[in-house]
Amino acid sequence: MNLRFADLIPRRPRPIGIIGAGGIVRDAHLPAYKLAGFPVFGITDTDSSRAQDLCAQFAVGKPFDSTESLVNAAPADAVYDLAVPASAILDVLPMLPDGVAVLIQKPLGEDLAQARAIHHLCRRKSLIAAVNFQLRWAPYVLAARRLIESGGIGDLHDVEARVTVYMPWHLWTFLERAPRVEILYHSVHYVDLIRSFLGQPARVHALTVKHPDTLKLHSTRSSIALDYGPSVRATITTNHGHKFGIDQQESYLKFEGARGAIKATLGLLMDYPRGRTDALQCCTLNDLGEPDGWRDVPFEGTWFPHAFIGSMGSLQRFIEGTSPTLPTSVDDALQTMAVVEACYQDSASGGTPVTGAP
Repeated sequence: MNLRFADLIPRRPRPIGIIGAGGIVRDAHLPAYKLAGFPVFGITDTDSSRAQDLCAQFAVGKPFDSTESLVNAAPADAVYDLAVPASAILDVLPMLPDGVAVLIQKPLGEDLAQARAIHHLCRRKSLIAAVNFQLRWAPYVLAARRLIESGGIGDLHDVEARVTVYMPWHLWTFLERAPRVEILYHSVHYVDLIRSFLGQPARVHALTVKHPDTLKLHSTRSSIALDYGPSVRATITTNHGHKFGIDQQESYLKFEGARGAIKATLGLLMDYPRGRTDALQCCTLNDLGEPDGWRDVPFEGTWFPHAFIGSMGSLQRFIEGTSPTLPTSVDDALQTMAVVEACYQDSASGGTPVTGAP
C-alpha cells in the first residue's frame, strides 16, 4: 500500500458496524476497508437481503435485520458507519449509544435546518462524529495538497472544479424524491474541498437548473462562484447531462498559484460507472517567469475506493489520539452545509435583472 495511505491507518483499527447496504457501501466503503485492513463486524439494511449479500460477497461480519440488533451485538469499541440517505440520518442517529464514534455519509441532511438538527443531536449524545467528505483524501488531492502546502506553486489564488459528463442518475432512484439534488449530493464535494484549502467564503453566487432529459430530478447542472475577496477566484461548474460521447467529457480540479499550477483529472466521473484514468500534472514557472511545461506528478490509488480509507481512518486516528484533529467533524461539515444553503438561496433569488440599453 502507498506509504501515504499507510499514514492514514490507525495503530489498532476498531471494528466497524455499517448501517446501510447500498451501492456506495458495495463500491467504496467495503473495498476500502478491505484494502486498509479495517474489520467489519456487521451490516444492516432495511432490505435485509442486501446486507446478507454484502457480508457474503466481502466475507465480513454478519448481517443484522435491524439497526437495534446490530447495536446490541456491537463490541464496546465499535465505530459506526452510517451510510443512509440524508433524509434518514435523524431517524438513525438516536438508535446509537451515547458517546460512540460515527462516520456519517454526506450530505449532512437535506438542508441547513436538518444539518443543524443533526449537529445538535450529535452534541447532545456526545457522539464523536465525522462526515464522509472523502474527496479530501482522494490520492491526487493528497498529492496536490502536499505540493501546495510545500510552497511548490506559490500562494494559491485560483481553484476551479469543472465537470462535463453523462451521469446515469437512474442508479440512485431515491434522488427522484429529493427536494435538492446536484449541489447537495454532488457539488457539495467541491464546496467542501475548496473550503479545506481556502476556508469559509464570505459570499456565494450560484445557479442550479434541471436538464430536459431528467426533469424528475430537482437539478443536475450548477454554476457556483465562492467569494474569497478581490484576488482569489473559486468556481464550480457542473453539467451531468453531456450525452455526446466521451471525447469532450471533462472532470478536473485545477489549482493556480503565483508560481505554478496543478491539474487533477477525476477519471471516475467520465464514462461513469466504468470511469477513465486519473491523472495529476503540475506546471511551474522558471526564474524568468516562463512555464517549464507540464509534468506528471506520481500518486497511487483512486477516489473510489482509496479515499474512503482516509475518511474512516481520520476518525479512528482521532479517537485513538494519533491525530490531534478531525478534519471533517460535524462542526466543520456544518460550515460546508451553510455554504450549500447559501448557494440554493442565491439560485432561488433570481439574480440581478438585465434592464437593457436605454
